[in-house]
Amino acid sequence: MSFKSLGVALLLALPMLTLTGCEQVEHSAQQVLDKAAQSAKQAIDDTHKAAEQALSDAAHSVAGKDNNQDERARPSESSQEI
Repeated sequence: MSFKSLGVALLLALPMLTLTGCEQVEHSAQQVLDKAAQSAKQAIDDTHKAAEQALSDAAHSVAGKDNNQDERARPSESSQEI
């Protein structure tokens, strides 16, 4: 095999190596994007869960205050007996 034919073989192999490298880069980039999407989804789910919990806590807090105000507004049984 002459130097010229070796050079031609290398020139033909170079695009193949470049394509392989590009595919690996593309695969790695896709993995990074998938991981970022999973992290974003988890953050959204966690935020949604926290918001629901805060809303539930606030609703219970308001309901508890309403019950306390209702009890204060009603005369007690002992005061009715007098």
